[in-house]
Amino acid sequence: MTVKASFPPVARPDARVLILGSLPGDRSLAQQRYYAHPQNQFWHLLAPIVGHDLPALSYDDRLAALIAARIALWDVVATARRVGSSDAAIRDAAANDLPALLDRLPDLRAVAFNGGSALAIGRALVADRSVAILALPSSSPLHTIGRAAKQPAWNAIADHLA
Repeated sequence: MTVKASFPPVARPDARVLILGSLPGDRSLAQQRYYAHPQNQFWHLLAPIVGHDLPALSYDDRLAALIAARIALWDVVATARRVGSSDAAIRDAAANDLPALLDRLPDLRAVAFNGGSALAIGRALVADRSVAILALPSSSPLHTIGRAAKQPAWNAIADHLA
């Protein structure tokens, strides 16, 4: 079983919301880009929140738009064994040092977990912080409720950016 590793965080000290996924999927790992699978809804869900057509932008411009909107991005899992991309297949997970990142984000108001696995693994790592916890429906194509059903929960991110 292959050991897979997350990417470095995308964050500036003025971030107000930190969005945490679980561990990048195989397509993202191959491209070295967050949420690279074309069916992942992440960029579509964030587009109305940041006011940019994120899917139409280059990857670097997507990240710049998030940073400008004061959104940080990372994963709760640093390394794990996993066959494929499913969170259910994650084994031997080692967590990223979320407390250290949170210490570098003094303006942080909320931590948003992208999916149940991210929440289950990461919630305890941020529990002692005075920030809102947002449990978001996964942007993964494996979570099949549809983007319209997911969007209201994701829109709650905007409440913490103003």
